[in-house]
Amino acid sequence: MSFAPVVPSGGITGWIFLKRTMPAQQAAQNALPSSRRDEAYFREKIGKVTSAEDLIADRRLLSVSLGAFGLEADINNKYFIRKVLEGGTLDAASLANKLADKQYLKLAAAFGFDLGVPNTQLSGFADSILSQYATRRFETAVGAQRDDMRLALNAERELKTLAGSTSSDRTKWYGVLGSAPLRKVFETALGLPAAFASINLDQQVTVMKAKTDALFGEESLAQFADPAKTELLIRRFLMRSDAAGPATSPALQLLQASGRGSGLLSLLR
Repeated sequence: MSFAPVVPSGGITGWIFLKRTMPAQQAAQNALPSSRRDEAYFREKIGKVTSAEDLIADRRLLSVSLGAFGLEADINNKYFIRKVLEGGTLDAASLANKLADKQYLKLAAAFGFDLGVPNTQLSGFADSILSQYATRRFETAVGAQRDDMRLALNAERELKTLAGSTSSDRTKWYGVLGSAPLRKVFETALGLPAAFASINLDQQVTVMKAKTDALFGEESLAQFADPAKTELLIRRFLMRSDAAGPATSPALQLLQASGRGSGLLSLLR
């Protein structure tokens, strides 16, 4: 039995509905027999995994592990995933550190197979991975209904972590460019053309910072540690990705009715 979230519309109206009903919808997905079986199996078996080879050998464990980081498409790329996990994160030259998509780095860091004792032996490990897996699984189910909503949920989650990290602001921007879902949200929200991705990476960062400063009052990604700023970004993304015209769309009418003020409306136009 599969789970199909209720997402009745796109744009901001759909986003508001989704956010309001998410706790109940997530609970319904987590209560499915298949979800409970996956959780029980993971809890029972993960403590016996002490190497990348052990994890790769168990497809059910690997499926949950990759799904927790949005990497489920790599389920059959066992050699590649093994190299990512075995290389770990301590060596700057490791595969995980070299890859542009930092989800592989997060995967390698989470399991810690390059440590003396891997993180699979820690008491809270199963809870951590299963929580991430449930979140990602819900986002994937939402994306099957409306991909713009999946991108919005991903941005809300990823920006909180990225904005709060101790990395330099430029490194954070490279993190945005290296994440296809986050890149899509920013490019759409900032009104950047399809050809934008073909210019030099340093130029891309410069342009994104300038556009962000013009629209949100700051160029730093650290500002998105504020949930209100992230919400502005997401709503701008949804308005631009919505099929309705920006001047007369239901999304704009809803904003006007919400009493957020002329400052917000001018920012979202």
